[in-house]
Amino acid sequence: MKTTVVIPNYNGRNYLQDCLTSLLEGSEVPAIIVVDNGSADESAAMVKEKFPMVKLIALPENRGFSAAVNIGIHETGTEYVFLLNNDTVVLKDTIEELEAAMERHPKAFSVAAKMLQMKNPELIDSAGDFYCALGWAFARGKDRKTEAFSKETSVFSACAGAALYRKAVFEKIGDFDENHFAYLEDMDVGYRARINGYENWYFPLAKVYHVGSGTSGSRYNQFKIRYSSRNNVYLIYKNMPLLQIVLNLPFLVIGFGIKILFFGLKGFGREYLAGIKNGFQISRRDRKVAFRVENLPHYLKIQMELWINMFRRLRG
Repeated sequence: MKTTVVIPNYNGRNYLQDCLTSLLEGSEVPAIIVVDNGSADESAAMVKEKFPMVKLIALPENRGFSAAVNIGIHETGTEYVFLLNNDTVVLKDTIEELEAAMERHPKAFSVAAKMLQMKNPELIDSAGDFYCALGWAFARGKDRKTEAFSKETSVFSACAGAALYRKAVFEKIGDFDENHFAYLEDMDVGYRARINGYENWYFPLAKVYHVGSGTSGSRYNQFKIRYSSRNNVYLIYKNMPLLQIVLNLPFLVIGFGIKILFFGLKGFGREYLAGIKNGFQISRRDRKVAFRVENLPHYLKIQMELWINMFRRLRG
C-alpha cells in the first residue's frame, strides 16, 4: 500500500458516511485515518460503529484543518498521503490514478484530483489552484464545463480537498502551517514546495465529487471571509521576500481594494478588513520562509506565474 487517506472532520456526519463508503468501494481499499476535530454531531461515534476498519483520532476540541491533517500525516507510514475533505465522494481508481501521476513526475510534491460539483457534476469545482499578483487565490476552472479541463498540467498548488502528497517532502519544507487554522493552508504549503523547487500537478482522470463548504456552511460567511483575508496577508508576508513584496505592491493594493469593495457590497466589508488587520498581527519574522540564493530561479519562475495568472484571472 503506497497511500494513506487522511480525512479531517468537523461536524460532517451528514457527509462523512458517503465519503468513507466511496473509498471502501474502490478497486483497492486504502488505509484510512479520520481526524475528528471535537465534533458535536456524533461523527466519531458513527465512524466507530459503521467503519471499524477506519483509524479514528478523536481530538477534544476543534484545532482547525491544518492541525488535523498534520496529526493524520504523522500517523501514516506510507509513501503518499491523500488528503480528502469529508464532503466528497471518490470515484473508482482515483487513488491509483493519482499514484501513477505522482510516479511520472519525480519532482512533484502534490497531484490534485479533478473536483466536480456534487449537484452539477458537469461543472468543475476545482482543477488545481492558482495564485496571482493581485493577492488572489482561485480554483482553476471553477463553474466551467468539465470537458475543458481534461489535460494533465502543472498548477500553482493543489487543493487539499482532494490531493495526493509526497510525504517525504513535508520533512524538507515543513508541515501545514497551523497558524492558518483553515483556508489557504494548502496554497501556503504548495507555495513553499515551489520555492524549494518542487512541482504541483493536476490530473483529470482522478475524479472526486465535492459538495463545497460542507463545514463552514456557505460560500460566503463571516468565518470564511475573515480567515481567508487574514491568511492571505500572512501567506504573502511569509512566502515573498521583501523585494518581491515591493515589486508586487501596486497589484496587491489594487487586488485587496477590489476585494474590500466586493465584500463590502455583500455586507461583509467589516469582516474582510478585520481579517486583514489580524493578518498583519500574526505575521512575524520567525515565521517567514528564509530566502536562499539557490532558490532564486524558483522565485523568478513563481513571479512570472503570478503575473500570468493575474491576466488569466482578469480575462475570466
